[in-house]
Amino acid sequence: MTDTLAKETSRSNDSAPDSRRRSAKSARADARKTPAEKIRVFVAAENRLLREALSRMLVKSGEIEVVGTDMEEPFRAEDLLEEETDVLLLSSRGIRNEDLTAVRKVRTTAPKVRILLIGMTGEQAEFLQCVRAGVRGYLPRDASAEDVMEGVRALQGGEAICPGRLCATLFRYFEREATSFPSASVRQRLGLTRREQQLIPLIAEGLTNKEIANRFCLSEQTVKNHLYRMKQKIGAEDRLGIVQVCRTHGFMP
Repeated sequence: MTDTLAKETSRSNDSAPDSRRRSAKSARADARKTPAEKIRVFVAAENRLLREALSRMLVKSGEIEVVGTDMEEPFRAEDLLEEETDVLLLSSRGIRNEDLTAVRKVRTTAPKVRILLIGMTGEQAEFLQCVRAGVRGYLPRDASAEDVMEGVRALQGGEAICPGRLCATLFRYFEREATSFPSASVRQRLGLTRREQQLIPLIAEGLTNKEIANRFCLSEQTVKNHLYRMKQKIGAEDRLGIVQVCRTHGFMP
């Protein structure tokens, strides 16, 4: 038994360098997988079970770090900045206006955060409203775990994602926008620059100067300057006047 134990000890000692080498390699590999290289996701869902399930699924992938969760109302968009969030995984509350308000608040407070919205009904009008509000990803209520993972990866890679059946909706929408866009003579008559033209629908939507600035990565003062020049060019007294004049000239519906 002593001889056997000695042989086993010898074999153990002989294999020790290999074990140490493997451990060193593993340590170096783990060191390379720093949290900064992982996708930082914030999970916002009203249902606790859903929040926990989504968080476990994302962390299990090894590619994602869940930096926070939230269920409170109103949604604290400021937390996204504090946690340096890359992607917000937002579960619909089932009320369109509340979802849109949350999306707009995030776009204003943390404009660099990409928003993946899950659980809406999938209606075309609702989808377009969410896109206009600022979501980069849109998944239906019955999306699979793999759909969610692919959505997070796509958004982090600078892509957008939505169900295939809604892609045609986007094409039709932009086709309608192109046909209803004012003629060159109208634009020339108003004398508006391209950037000033881009501001008009946002002004009509009621966005503040700060919200418009965040949308285009401008300063508030730059937006104020644009508005001042627009009023001078088309003879409007205020923001409402800008919208009314543009509608009168057929610039917008």
